[in-house]
Amino acid sequence: MPKKEALLRFDNVSFEYGPQNPILDEVCFLLRSESKITLMGQNGSGKSTIFHLIAGDLKPDSGRINMDQKPLVAMARQVVPRDQMKLTVREFFAKCFCEKKYDLDLRIEEILKVVNLAAPLERTIDSFSGGQQARLLLAWALIQDPDLLLLDEPTNNLDRDGIAHLTNFLIDYKKTCVVISHDADFLNSFTQGVLYLDVFTRKIEQYVGDYFDVVSQIAARIEKENMKNAQLAKEIQENKDKANFFANKGGRMRLLAKRMRDKAEELEEEKIDVRREDKAIRPFAIPSQPDLSGEIIKISQFKTFKNHKPAVRRTNISLRKNQHLLLAGPNGIGKSTFLESIASGKAEGVQIAPNTLIGYYRQDFSTLNFEHTVYESLLSVMKVKTEHSLRSVAAGFLINGDLIKSKIGSLSEGQKGLVAFARLVLQEPGLLILDEPTNHINFRHLPIIANAMDQYQGVMILVSHIPDFTCQIRIDEIMDLGK
Repeated sequence: MPKKEALLRFDNVSFEYGPQNPILDEVCFLLRSESKITLMGQNGSGKSTIFHLIAGDLKPDSGRINMDQKPLVAMARQVVPRDQMKLTVREFFAKCFCEKKYDLDLRIEEILKVVNLAAPLERTIDSFSGGQQARLLLAWALIQDPDLLLLDEPTNNLDRDGIAHLTNFLIDYKKTCVVISHDADFLNSFTQGVLYLDVFTRKIEQYVGDYFDVVSQIAARIEKENMKNAQLAKEIQENKDKANFFANKGGRMRLLAKRMRDKAEELEEEKIDVRREDKAIRPFAIPSQPDLSGEIIKISQFKTFKNHKPAVRRTNISLRKNQHLLLAGPNGIGKSTFLESIASGKAEGVQIAPNTLIGYYRQDFSTLNFEHTVYESLLSVMKVKTEHSLRSVAAGFLINGDLIKSKIGSLSEGQKGLVAFARLVLQEPGLLILDEPTNHINFRHLPIIANAMDQYQGVMILVSHIPDFTCQIRIDEIMDLGK
């Protein structure tokens, strides 16, 4: 089968957000027309930066980005920009185009069918659930009919039906698509190749095949490199031992000893820099409020939404210390709205025991002050403010060096998630509310996070659409808002 034409090339592209924050170092890779590629890498490595370079929002410091066919590029971002949350659906889509489109309403209606979303054009973006906003972001990119579609964590917040719909769409998609995602099963359904951004070398490694193929190739490469280095280390030691032996003999033997030492140095230079794997966060525990007893939360009613219309429903749920509740239901049913009302103390029909400390992980990170530094954000939730404890917890979540001095707003979405988890550890809540805590998080961290949640001894209320994640957590009760 003949190769498709080149659509885009990165030729020795370097980029940094200042001298202390280099992102790319002479990166080279090629994208071909009609290919479906995954862009992978650790949280904060620069994946979204590559998307913004392709889209033209950023310019490289050196090197060139060549687009041979001058393709139209559209990017579906991870989250709706904060300054666009009050726009209506019509106003949101109007921003896609430089010129006024007189058939805009018709175009919007057609593209919303593609993403399987009913959205009145006068509704504001902030009135939609996280999963519905994810579909709006995809539709925002698709309505432009791009030659190159960039999808940044498109499955975040989507329920099972939403992920299935998006998967089928991408399988049938006829143009070029690059996807950032940590969902291996989703990626494997359509991926033809992987671009892996190495956070240590700041270069792109290009692979053919799906995610599992790449993991296998990397593992084989590391094993081969380690075996070669082990053999070299053995030869180096043998030459050093011989050099030491002959050096003590005197005369011509000293010349032979020098040759042995020179050979050992040559072998040292042949050692391979073994590819370093992405770091995973350290195992951690979320301490629960120590004085918990009796009934912590009682839920007698909740509000749901169907076709954008609210309805109040009755239930009888009582949670005590060391009990975990999973909220289930499709996108738009009202799960995040319910969690927010509980966290704010405004939920009708919900009683929380006095003096219960609530730890709340929001999927949009709006509980974080984006103007605070990471240090200030962590310090603000500590009961006993000790420098050593703060920095120790931060380091466990890969918050090291200058990162702790960075403003929250400058972090990647994945890094914001790690900061949110670090805050929960330092806060020691009695009631833990978690809304889609796997969004944006590197897949290497997820088993560690699941274990911490499984072992949490306070009351936990969780929303997650990822069965592979929730099956690792002890769930005592399921509350399905859709039934």
